[in-house]
Amino acid sequence: MAKPFINDRGFIKCPCRRCLNNASHQLEDLESHIFRNGFMFGYNKWIHHGEPATANARTTVAGPSGGIHERDEIFDVLDDIISEDADEDEVGGPSSNEQYDDLFAALRSELYPGWTNKSFDELLKLLKLAFPKIDLVESHYEAKKLMTKMGLGYSSIHVCKNDCALFWKENSLKDTCPVCSESRWKLQSGKQSGKNVPHKVLRYSPVGPRLKRLFATSKTVKLMWWHSTGKSKENDVMRHPVDGKSWQEFDKRHPQFAGDVRNV
Repeated sequence: MAKPFINDRGFIKCPCRRCLNNASHQLEDLESHIFRNGFMFGYNKWIHHGEPATANARTTVAGPSGGIHERDEIFDVLDDIISEDADEDEVGGPSSNEQYDDLFAALRSELYPGWTNKSFDELLKLLKLAFPKIDLVESHYEAKKLMTKMGLGYSSIHVCKNDCALFWKENSLKDTCPVCSESRWKLQSGKQSGKNVPHKVLRYSPVGPRLKRLFATSKTVKLMWWHSTGKSKENDVMRHPVDGKSWQEFDKRHPQFAGDVRNV
């Protein structure tokens, strides 16, 4: 049914889940696309492949959640632009659709590869524009300062490139590993001076601030006390490690520590 609607270059719109009738391929490639990617959801009236359209018919596609959405009008504009350029080409084949392919490849590519501090700052700017009444921090640096005040910070400890040792305590000022003599720093090619960059960094959240944070709210503090106040009153019934013989033996050996309900 669709074969008569192949254009003069041998191309036809592809209704696979990836192309969504926005790209055209040769018939044999279209078949492999549908076999590999599956048929697009919501394309029930084949208006691009020979089935007559009603006066108000519009192409719809299904979103990731399964809901049906109307085809964006921008694709119709792009179809017109690309088809005009294709008509001017003297040579057919896949190269005639390079502009289309490059455009959709750009749409699928990440705007900010990876998640950098700069991209986080840009996200904050966007959120402040979208939600002007919400009080947000200005930058990644300000967010880190706020997290540290809340007890959610961490300590950065440099690590040997070969994981031999930590540059910590007695090794904190050394520039080479005390075990394998490997340099602590990356070689900065083409840079005369600047901040040294370590090969590896261990981010450690100290136990003290984490425990203080657990005792900072009324909800979590009850859970932190439960091992002292919620012991089983039945003999030979174990609901928590506190009811076990090992815990009870520890309490006998360290009565001062056991006497504080905050012990964990």
